[in-house]
Amino acid sequence: MLRRFALAALLALTLAPALNLAADQAVQPMFTVSFAAGARPEAVTGMVYVAISRVNERQTPVRQAGPVGAPLFSVAVTDLAPGSEVRFNPAVQGHPVATLGQLPAGEYWVQPFVNVYTRFPRADGHTVWLHMDQWEGQDWRTSPGNLFGDPVKVTVNPAAGSPIRLVADKVIPPITPPADTEYVKRFKIQSDILTKWWGHPIFLGATVLLPRDYDKHPDVKYPIVFQHGHFSTAAPAGFDRDEAFRKYWLADGTPRVIYVTLQHPSPYYDDSYAVDSENNGPFGTAILNELVPAIETRFRVIREPWARVLTGGSTGGWIALALQVLYPDFYGGTFSLCPDGVDFRYHQIVNIYEDANAYWLDRDWTRIERPNQRRPDGNIVSMMKDENWYELIVGDKSRSGGQWDIWEATYSPVGTDGYPQRLWDKKTGVINKTVAASWKKYDLRHILETNWTTLGPKVAHKTHVYIGDMDSYYLNMGVRQLDDFFRERAKDPPFTGEVVFQPMAPHCWGPRGADLHQRMVNHIVKHAPKGADVTAWRY
Repeated sequence: MLRRFALAALLALTLAPALNLAADQAVQPMFTVSFAAGARPEAVTGMVYVAISRVNERQTPVRQAGPVGAPLFSVAVTDLAPGSEVRFNPAVQGHPVATLGQLPAGEYWVQPFVNVYTRFPRADGHTVWLHMDQWEGQDWRTSPGNLFGDPVKVTVNPAAGSPIRLVADKVIPPITPPADTEYVKRFKIQSDILTKWWGHPIFLGATVLLPRDYDKHPDVKYPIVFQHGHFSTAAPAGFDRDEAFRKYWLADGTPRVIYVTLQHPSPYYDDSYAVDSENNGPFGTAILNELVPAIETRFRVIREPWARVLTGGSTGGWIALALQVLYPDFYGGTFSLCPDGVDFRYHQIVNIYEDANAYWLDRDWTRIERPNQRRPDGNIVSMMKDENWYELIVGDKSRSGGQWDIWEATYSPVGTDGYPQRLWDKKTGVINKTVAASWKKYDLRHILETNWTTLGPKVAHKTHVYIGDMDSYYLNMGVRQLDDFFRERAKDPPFTGEVVFQPMAPHCWGPRGADLHQRMVNHIVKHAPKGADVTAWRY
């Protein structure tokens, strides 16, 4: 559990200016961290971490770090040479312990880690340093090429005279992709569009689940389901881990479609959010013009809008809805589960347009802290500041690879330094109203309501949204706003899709498996144009 410090002390620590560690050689460090030339002969620009835990069972200290996990401390480095030591002085900032000097004396397991950044000379004229995804899904803990040392048990005393020296002498090896099977096929392409924009090779990929007897019906073309979500090379729809769905997929009488999950990690996150962005680059364009054609060329797909359906949950739920809204003529329907904020009057529970602060609600004599995550019974798991402060320790300038940072990388304008402009100050929670206003071009409810005259005829019958009414991240509230628009103000045409709320259900409720598959197939058949073949693929 996160230790709850006094509010005044927390604010004082949070608002304190960062210490110039390189210049403060008079302060005795508590730790020094270096990396071995045998692990990496080149210099490193990136982040150096020290993770600290009381136990080293089941998970190492690095694995235990998190918004409400074990303490993590960090120092940013530039051109750090092998063998050179990074000083972790008492003022080094961390989370949930605010500074290293506040760590109570005692015995701990400690682990060093080096997160290696890559230089990106972007086409917009900015050069930025970010972690390059290695097909691990933008997870610094498991990313090939990153460096670490084994956990060691030490006695920590902030008043001790000698530092504890830690060495990252191991490198995370490359990832071996899963092997193809009879039904599951994978491929990866280098995107010309994104490579040109980022100034560095960027890759897109797909994992394709084929229907039974695909090879026995060489003349049949199939509808296609595009499944979006966090990075994964696992088989779509849980085919390789859900025995019930596997049996259904291979059974007699199951309508045959091609099911695809897309891989499009960015240098900011495990998923690009599949839209064009000032900071992330033209991922929407690249997916539409490079990845989707590559899929539809390699496999026998009905290349018509009515036969293209979108689905996904959480991040993937937002993408599935956004792509239907932004590319209404290309896709024939969306089945969005527990989507990220679809109305930024509820960015989780923050109204970015009207609220002054994301972390606190001021009530005259009282300041109330905002929650970030809850259980279905209402008990709080974490607070807004927890996840945001943790992300700041993992990486400044929206470089944590975390959830709040990718939203800024996707929705925010580019700052003068080439990195995303902050929606709110990461330390204080104060919201930048200018940046908030710029987010409206990604506010899906706003887009739909503002453009319903033109969008309505194209999406009114194509949109299906499902969410638990006790969503763990309060995402149900944004969906409520969207539903209010659909029911009360969407006219000419009226909304004929569906928005479903499940009482007491957490994140991420919605139809899955055979249920979801049948819903999508029924939609495809119902809305197929006159004369379209809806029987050949239902063998």
